[in-house]
Amino acid sequence: MPTPAKGPRLGGGAAHERLMLANLSAALFEHKRITTTVTKAKRLKPYAERLVTFAKRGDLASRRRVLGLISDKGIVHELFTDIAQAVENRNGGYTRITKIGNRKGDNAPMAVIELVLEPVSAKQAVVAEATSAAQRDAEKKDAEKEEAAPVAETEVAETEEAPEAEVVETEAAATEEAPAAEEAPVESKKDAK
Repeated sequence: MPTPAKGPRLGGGAAHERLMLANLSAALFEHKRITTTVTKAKRLKPYAERLVTFAKRGDLASRRRVLGLISDKGIVHELFTDIAQAVENRNGGYTRITKIGNRKGDNAPMAVIELVLEPVSAKQAVVAEATSAAQRDAEKKDAEKEEAAPVAETEVAETEEAPEAEVVETEAAATEEAPAAEEAPVESKKDAK
């Protein structure tokens, strides 16, 4: 038997808490923002974000799993079509909690929990654009290096051929000078005798 969560629950029993969270999340998906106590909002946040993650997955098993928790098919359809499409580029943080002060009657701390449906911030869009631009520049530099590499190889081949030609010319000049040098001392020896 699973052990219950530590601490007090939102209504007394675990089953009652599950039903409360399911109803709060259904109201959140229907109205896009609800006002509740801070404690309920904090308990609702991970529950609702998990359901949005299932909706982003979008397969039949996920839809059936969410339908097991939220009984209104209209709200589940809205979650899987509108809300999932609005947050598809977001990696998490689908809800936002804003504290609004205390309730007049019993002085309970109140909060507004709302879905974050705006697109990802402009700052993050700029960072993503800069990252993609840096990747394109790196790819261009790699392409330029690849194009420059064959040119460099042909230049190296030409420079390697040039020293061989100089060596051949130097050897030819040395061989022409060498017989003359060999003949000269021989003649001088004969002249000396």
